[in-house]
Amino acid sequence: MKRNIGIPRQTSLATPVVPNPFVHQIDLTNVDKIRIVLMSVFVVPVRLIFCAIFLLSGFFLATIALAFRSQEEKQKPLCGWRNMLRPVVVLLCRGLFLAGGFHWVTVKGKRVSAAEAPILTLVPHSAYFDALPVVALDLTTIVAKSQAEKVPLFGTLMEFTQPVYVNREDPNSRQNTIKEINRRAQSGGKWPQIIIFPEGTCTNRKAVINFKSGAFYPCMPVQPVCIRYPNKMDTYTWTWEGPGAFACFWLTLCNFHNSMEIEFLPVVVPNEEEKNDVKLFANKVRKVMAESLGVPTTDHSFDDCRLMKQAGKLKLPLSTGLVEFSKLHSKLGLKLEDLQSMLEKYSSIAQSKTGVITLDEFASYLHLPKSEALEQVFALYDRNGSGMIDFREYVIGLSLVSSPVNTEETIKLAFQLFDEENKGYMSRDDLTRILQNAFEMGNVDELFEQVDTKNDEKITYDEFKDYAVSHPEYAKLFTTYREAKAVPENGNATHSKSE
Repeated sequence: MKRNIGIPRQTSLATPVVPNPFVHQIDLTNVDKIRIVLMSVFVVPVRLIFCAIFLLSGFFLATIALAFRSQEEKQKPLCGWRNMLRPVVVLLCRGLFLAGGFHWVTVKGKRVSAAEAPILTLVPHSAYFDALPVVALDLTTIVAKSQAEKVPLFGTLMEFTQPVYVNREDPNSRQNTIKEINRRAQSGGKWPQIIIFPEGTCTNRKAVINFKSGAFYPCMPVQPVCIRYPNKMDTYTWTWEGPGAFACFWLTLCNFHNSMEIEFLPVVVPNEEEKNDVKLFANKVRKVMAESLGVPTTDHSFDDCRLMKQAGKLKLPLSTGLVEFSKLHSKLGLKLEDLQSMLEKYSSIAQSKTGVITLDEFASYLHLPKSEALEQVFALYDRNGSGMIDFREYVIGLSLVSSPVNTEETIKLAFQLFDEENKGYMSRDDLTRILQNAFEMGNVDELFEQVDTKNDEKITYDEFKDYAVSHPEYAKLFTTYREAKAVPENGNATHSKSE
């Protein structure tokens, strides 16, 4: 039987074909560390001074250009003397990056006019240094999250681009954003081109994730623009798991020089079928850009980041597994609500016999036909290729992509999973076997000792419950769920399908 490994295991499974796009790591050699120390003392302070000079100068001119505009003027592109300041503001912003060490910006291909392609899609989005392509594109209109306008100094420079803001907390924001993109894109070239990062979040550039549809709703020609950082060390990537914003910023300042490459690809025009289905259009553009970048595409999306954050709170080392787990369930056609309502039934199955089942039994329990997607889910837990899995691990994995309801009832259900022999307590081996097998989780002994308050090498239900309630960072790890009709307000899903 052919098997497809869906997620990595730290020791027993191979790395997946498509790596986790939300994880980045910087490995510093001793030489790198010496360079960083020397640059931090002798070069970075000078760079920061010049960065401040260019930033303040650009902010000052942008403030003048935006001053005293009427509401009517705000609905139109900058013109007259206001727009005449654009080359100077762009030059000062370019000086900001030059002072920061970005000495080379290579441009390939040819940019077309707004009349030919009103929308520019930039991929991949991996860092706040991606503001440099926006500068290289003359600070033309950009689609950005609304929080950006509140950033001191940079918010004013952002406003100078006359952006289209997206507020992810506002349920009406998506429709308003689409309407505004449509209005500008269909202006016949009166508005500048609109810059959109269709991935919607930062990745590590190792794969192109799902595109959001906003750039493609106008059904207008799109010019793809690829971004590359052809440097030996990647200090630029700032994504969901890895170095923080300040670390990336400082390490980049400590490089002798930084390079960026911008490539304009041929314009992509939607056909009639793609005009009727913008997802087809988005996927076509994504495929063109992935091929140019030489990286694969992946079904990951911005929505997966929410699941990643939850996994991070649990200190799980392989958050990729959670993302892949939920993606595979999407392929199986299982809805989140169905997963929640089926959890208790699965729990009883897991406790029956030894909890070990075959692929045929797995398919039977899920009421699904055997398929490649089902085999991928099964393979997540079949570590040694024996054709058997421990169904309890599947239940725990399922709980992590379902909606948490941390009630006494669900804690009791979780305890029963760990107490496989109905002893009324769990041993150190019980806890270790489940947590290490399911999540590759280390330091289980330390955790056991914290929960075992009586120090009798047994965790009773009361001890288990007290710890789960008082330690929310472990609550999801210690609970499996079912749909709780009595507490619907706590049933917000941590994962949702991408657009």
